Amino acid sequence: MSITKVSILNFEYTAKSLEIYPFFPVINSQLEQDPKHLDTISYFNCCILHFFATNRSQIFAFLAKIKALMKTLSENNLPDVQSSVDPRNIDIEYVGVRGMELPVSVQSSTGLQHTVAKIGMYVGLDASKKGTHMSRFLGLLSNHQTPISHQSLVDLMQQMLQNLDAIEGKIELEFPFFVKKAAPVSKLESLMNYQVRYEVIQRNGQLHVLQTTVVPVTSLCPCSKEISRYGAHNQRSHITITIRCNDGQVSLEDQIRYAEESASCALWSQLKRVDEKFVTERAYENPKFVEDLIRDVAVALNADSHILAYRIQAENFESIHNHSAYAQISKGVL
Repeated sequence: MSITKVSILNFEYTAKSLEIYPFFPVINSQLEQDPKHLDTISYFNCCILHFFATNRSQIFAFLAKIKALMKTLSENNLPDVQSSVDPRNIDIEYVGVRGMELPVSVQSSTGLQHTVAKIGMYVGLDASKKGTHMSRFLGLLSNHQTPISHQSLVDLMQQMLQNLDAIEGKIELEFPFFVKKAAPVSKLESLMNYQVRYEVIQRNGQLHVLQTTVVPVTSLCPCSKEISRYGAHNQRSHITITIRCNDGQVSLEDQIRYAEESASCALWSQLKRVDEKFVTERAYENPKFVEDLIRDVAVALNADSHILAYRIQAENFESIHNHSAYAQISKGVL
């Protein structure tokens, strides 16, 4: 008779003696599935020998310890409901977690930058599976300490698909990004904030990383300038650029610069009076409709050979109307 079988029989006998026999099938099942649990059985046998060698006043405390250990083993055999078969036979395009907020570091052209990201992670679910394992998404993020970059997001996607046993998925990250800018005349330095969004999509055997920046700028109306004896209406505008590029070779700073250089004037967080005079006159000398804004951005993106596809959106929050002026240009497949 094998050592394993002897251990089982020995434990079965002593389990009956200790009145914990109802737990025996759990240990027996564990041992048959994986012989490495022989060490567990040996441990229990040693505990039982110790039991008979101790004073009877310790019986109940010892039994409580044994039963607690047996309960732990029993709980480890809880059913995995998510992995069961679903009879409806309907694929789910994306399922996962959304709205997680975590501190992250971002790789920029000037070094690492720390920020807080709102994150969503999803996988495609096969029609035969009842559900996905939601906790694995959070575990994956907890273990991912690499700064956010094009390559680290590709790696994160591959890890997610492997951990969730999926072939398609999507990851979304959105966070504030800061650039230190010097005022145009006084050179006073201050941080300017921009909104950044990444989307990593694995679908139909292809992986795309989309990089989006939302850049606030100033626009001044050419028509208003032309028809007015003095002054012209101007407003803050948002230029949103989404690109797909080769290996992340377009930095966030470059993407922001393409938008700011296409506007009537850029924005700064802090200005002196000499700077305010400059930006006012700069915008007046460089009037642009929303159509001008978006076309000038398109010219800059077309000249960058690293950019494979893009979508540009420009919105002017009109200062003399209760609506916005809007334009969009797309090129290629995002």
